[in-house]
Amino acid sequence: MKVTVGVSGGIAAYKAAELVRALQQHAIDVHVVMTEAAMQFVQPLTFASLTGHKVITTLWVAPESPDSNLDSAIEHIEAAQTTDLLVVAPATANILAKFAHGIADDFLTTLYLATTAPVIVAPAMNVNMWQHPATQANVESLAARNVRIVPPEVGYLACGMTGSGRLADTPAIVEAVLDVLQHRNDLAGETILVTAGGTREALDPVRFLGNRSSGKMGYALAEAAERRGARVVLVTAPTALRPPAGVEVISVINTEQMREVVLNRMREASIVIKAAAVADYRPAKQAEQKMKRSGPLTIELEPTEDILAEAVSRRRPGQLIVGFAAETQDAVAHGRAKLMRKGADAIVLNDVSREGIGFDSDRNAVTFLTPTTAVELPEMSKRDLADRILGEILGLRRPQKVITESSVIE
Repeated sequence: MKVTVGVSGGIAAYKAAELVRALQQHAIDVHVVMTEAAMQFVQPLTFASLTGHKVITTLWVAPESPDSNLDSAIEHIEAAQTTDLLVVAPATANILAKFAHGIADDFLTTLYLATTAPVIVAPAMNVNMWQHPATQANVESLAARNVRIVPPEVGYLACGMTGSGRLADTPAIVEAVLDVLQHRNDLAGETILVTAGGTREALDPVRFLGNRSSGKMGYALAEAAERRGARVVLVTAPTALRPPAGVEVISVINTEQMREVVLNRMREASIVIKAAAVADYRPAKQAEQKMKRSGPLTIELEPTEDILAEAVSRRRPGQLIVGFAAETQDAVAHGRAKLMRKGADAIVLNDVSREGIGFDSDRNAVTFLTPTTAVELPEMSKRDLADRILGEILGLRRPQKVITESSVIE
């Protein structure tokens, strides 16, 4: 595997040497690209000595240089096409802004635009710069384009302040690199249908019955699956989220619309993941005009379509169908009952009574239930959890599921 380490101009640039060594210990062929500002902190010779490769520092070569030829002029294209991963550490606020806005004025930024390989950035900067709305908007924009962010840590900074902005520890960056390389293209050839968000059932032209689902888990699953090589169709109820890059997005509002799309598009899917929080009931009759306040109100509800059960009844041989269950009490028992009742291959059980995870949170912890096992996936970011869930789903295709210490036979 070839990994390109991009080093930008911050005091944490010296830590990139440690990162290079750590990656080499995993038999990774490391190449280094430096910005002009990075060379004010670390000399290219340091990385050339560590890697045994030329360190690229500029798009331009002096005419009198022996390297001045056509190959030098298109070197960024070759580097972009041959690397398996680009990891930028440290990533300054300036580099994040250039990446986010498509500015290509040096080798590193040009390489970023030219490569189709996965990209990881590990930001490092002053705490106020990190927390500035412009920087956060740039990070959000990059994340929406499937750039993986290894967030900075809280600690004492070179500027003398204390707060978030310190470059993540080397093991955390290495772990992200290995995770991306391990999962790269393991879903190639799969078409995955993911549902996300909470459906809305209209009461009248301005009001609806809904739920607290933010759609973050479903969107994380869609992003993770696309990054791992799958063709992804995301059927989404209304959310405030930006759709992941490279994913086909179909927007719906209510349960009936979601049912129609799911049953139509699941015919082309090898894996169906029902992560949406689908309304169980809707008003039996929708008011044609806005209802006026006039005292107590009684609304008659009727059950909505059971999309998961109907999808299971229409499945093709070999097609995997995984549902989600949000529970507040006796979670495993209720999740197991739903699994058996629906006939899905697995249920991802989410205990939403726990504080700090679940609805509208960036973190979650779930139990992956199959007819014979219950695998607990501990609290982590929803993006990391998405990869763990996809790994469990791929495990359903193995002849026998490997039971680990974290697995419990029911």
